[in-house]
Amino acid sequence: MDVTRVKALVRQKRYKTSHHAEVEREAEAITIDDIKTSILNGELLEDYPDDPRGHSCLMLGTTEDGRPLHVVLTILTPVEEVLIITVYIPTMPKWLDPRARAPRKSTNE
Repeated sequence: MDVTRVKALVRQKRYKTSHHAEVEREAEAITIDDIKTSILNGELLEDYPDDPRGHSCLMLGTTEDGRPLHVVLTILTPVEEVLIITVYIPTMPKWLDPRARAPRKSTNE
């Protein structure tokens, strides 16, 4: 994913949030400004070129008040618009820290 392009589109206000992202945003008290700030100061954490929804990625940034924030997004073509698929604060049990996933438990446990 071209993060420079993502940031340029967000700066141009060419983005929208999915219904799922809105639900998650409200559940975790994340503002639209938090999402924009996180994308603009963020970095690519994981790239998903083979995502069934289309090439997407996970970005890590920080909110206006310094909380780590994960944003999963894609660029919709041909309209050239960022679709924010979901947002969340990375926490246990899925994340050890904002950059490291927790090990998956074996299905035999």
